Amino acid sequence: MDKKPPLISVAIVEDDDDIRQSLAVLIDGTEGFMCANTYRECWEAIQGVTAETPDVVLMDIGLPGMSGIEGIRRIKDRLPDLDILVLTVHENDEIVFEALCAGACGYLVKETPPARILEAIREVKRGGSPMSTQIARMVTNSFQRKTMHPLTTREVEVLDTLCKGKSYKMIGESLFISEETVRRHLKNIYKKLEVHSKSEAVAKALKEKIV
Repeated sequence: MDKKPPLISVAIVEDDDDIRQSLAVLIDGTEGFMCANTYRECWEAIQGVTAETPDVVLMDIGLPGMSGIEGIRRIKDRLPDLDILVLTVHENDEIVFEALCAGACGYLVKETPPARILEAIREVKRGGSPMSTQIARMVTNSFQRKTMHPLTTREVEVLDTLCKGKSYKMIGESLFISEETVRRHLKNIYKKLEVHSKSEAVAKALKEKIV
């Protein structure tokens, strides 16, 4: 007789009592899943998840006390291989990227249908990074913006070398151009990026991932 696949154990971190209970009922009531535990705030979740090591954590962002993003970061510090799936109302792009950078492997909004939440948990277990459609579009648009800058290929090369701390002379030598040409490129870079100094140019290049 075929053996049943192991249950996917899921911990829930959610401060809304109704949502937390509904998610627990959904998970426990679905074949192949089990709710490992539920938590309403991060401090409790960090201790419990570290001790219980579920397969997946469903994490809200707007929690009392410590935010879900900081909770993700601290849990991942202790259990770097643990899969954490965000389920939240927040769709702000900065919050999305903070959560992903903290270690979340997927990002769903709370209006996601129950069947999709379950499928997303399965995806996570298979190594995927499920996202709600609007979140995936936001991430894609952000990457597109990063590549849509006004600099030429040569200006990007000059800026990249500048970011590595090289002098004008060293930039010229590495790119086989004169110092005067380097200065001319930098003048154009400053104008296009709307900055006024080397430090501002470097900061903007790194922040906007131009180099």
